[in-house]
Amino acid sequence: MSGDPDLVIIGAGIAGLTAATHSARLGLNTTVVAEMGVGGQIMNAPRIDNYPGFPDGIGGHELGPILHEQAEAAGAEFLFDAIEAIEIDGDRRIVRGAAETLAARAVIVAAGSSHRKLGIPGEERLIGHGVSHCASCDGPLFRGKRVIVVGGGDAAFDEALILSEFVGRAVILCRADTPRAQKVLRDRVAAVANVEIRFSTIIEEIAGEDGVASVRQRDVGTGVVTTEPVDGVFVYVGLEPNTGFLGDLVALDGDRRIVVDPMMATSVPGVFAAGDIRAGSIAMLAAVAGDGATAAIAAARYLARQPR
Repeated sequence: MSGDPDLVIIGAGIAGLTAATHSARLGLNTTVVAEMGVGGQIMNAPRIDNYPGFPDGIGGHELGPILHEQAEAAGAEFLFDAIEAIEIDGDRRIVRGAAETLAARAVIVAAGSSHRKLGIPGEERLIGHGVSHCASCDGPLFRGKRVIVVGGGDAAFDEALILSEFVGRAVILCRADTPRAQKVLRDRVAAVANVEIRFSTIIEEIAGEDGVASVRQRDVGTGVVTTEPVDGVFVYVGLEPNTGFLGDLVALDGDRRIVVDPMMATSVPGVFAAGDIRAGSIAMLAAVAGDGATAAIAAARYLARQPR
């Protein structure tokens, strides 16, 4: 790695990779730190239909490497490490990882989010044993079986469509009486014979010894509680930002997302944020890519005003 970088980008999802391409093209010595490889959550998406430039869709496993290659071609360098903290030392932003420490002049936090858990009995114990957050990874394990998909947004409906190719039956449990998913996804699900949507229903417990055997669910309108035998539970109830390593360094909102201005600047000079980790993000791929480009330009402008 060529000395201390001008800019460290934490995270190699869509926002981080886009920021890396733009910052390197602007002449910044850019290092991207990724914990588990490039691409982020999109790597598990078998098909992405809402990213510009791909009218027939593209697999996440294809898009991630394309953006990685583009960033490397622009001159960005990559380091694989788990970030533990960011500290301010004069005009340097110290990025402490489990293996290495970097001293940069600016930082873009694009560490993304993780799947939110239900927080119900049986969930944690049965993760990997019938409880999952990835239909494309685990769907083939449930061929011909019955599964529950928890959630009413785009992710839940997307994953239910993937599961429909493998399972005997999938039931989408929506807490609300209407789903939040886009109409195009609702229409696709409605056209699939082995997917059922159940509204105003929550899941209260996942039961089973070595694997999922049943769920206890409650109708939020009537209060009626029922137990239903199932083989798997796929959870898509939103995302939690990966901001734990920041501590109280920057201002966070009530959901612990990073508060930024229109140019992605945080409350700490020289620290920027991009993607669904920031407050107010709509978490669409095109939008988080725009965040990455904006943060890169803002970082370059900030650094141009700072003495070396």
